[in-house]
Amino acid sequence: MREYVIYTDSACDISQELLQEWGVRVLQLSVQFKGENESFLDYEMPSKLFYQKMRDGQVAVTSAVNADTFQKAFAATLDEGLDVLYLAFSSGLSATYNSACIAVEELRAAYPERRIQAVDTLAASAGFGLLVYLAKEKKAAGATMEEVAQYIEDICLSSVHWFTVDDLVYLKRGGRVSAATALLGGMLGIKPVLHVDNEGHLIKMSQVRGRRSSIKALADAYGKTKTGKGPIFISHGDCIDDAKALAEILEKDYGAKVDLITSIGPVIGAHSGPGTLALFYLGTER
Repeated sequence: MREYVIYTDSACDISQELLQEWGVRVLQLSVQFKGENESFLDYEMPSKLFYQKMRDGQVAVTSAVNADTFQKAFAATLDEGLDVLYLAFSSGLSATYNSACIAVEELRAAYPERRIQAVDTLAASAGFGLLVYLAKEKKAAGATMEEVAQYIEDICLSSVHWFTVDDLVYLKRGGRVSAATALLGGMLGIKPVLHVDNEGHLIKMSQVRGRRSSIKALADAYGKTKTGKGPIFISHGDCIDDAKALAEILEKDYGAKVDLITSIGPVIGAHSGPGTLALFYLGTER
């Protein structure tokens, strides 16, 4: 079997150390605070410092990985004698996948004898990371590059994403809720419950009053759509106690053990804000 490398990008919210342990190579999206001259790569700023800046009122903007960066990284791997399978951040939320496709087409022309493929996971944060994990497990079991790519395409719409946020102001900035909704929600303690749909977009599904209720709503969504197969991941925007509380509810109410709790990095956190809590698993439907 021809050797290949799985690539991903930093929007998967899996640490560099864990990705290295998995044998997965990563390209990083970038972030910049408005008013500052320098941008930084997703893993370059500790999450705690990043979220403190957001709480202090700074506004962060993000940039996709560009085609030239993809081309250089993939070409270096092809020159090692390895083929490339890239699993991408949702095209519904970023231009990163489209940039990768440009690079892939150019490299296929330059390396006609080699295999290189990009897969749109239609996923984000640790829901995206969950698919990367399943891909590396499939590879470790002996699957070919084509088999892994097809597997991820087949299951990506079973990768369920449920989110809640602590402050609606960040969703307002991204156009997810109106200014009036954000203001009223802040006054009344209303918390939205959102998911990622089949096109990879972030969609508001419902709202509850109070943080504890929003955490319980994530667990209840799991109870309604779980298959009982595959890992369960949680990601959080500097709210580890809430992540642990969600894990406890899942175990108590549904006998479900969480496999990984991970931090939401700056690229995802720039849009969702501190206090974001998210749950990911394989379910009957998104």
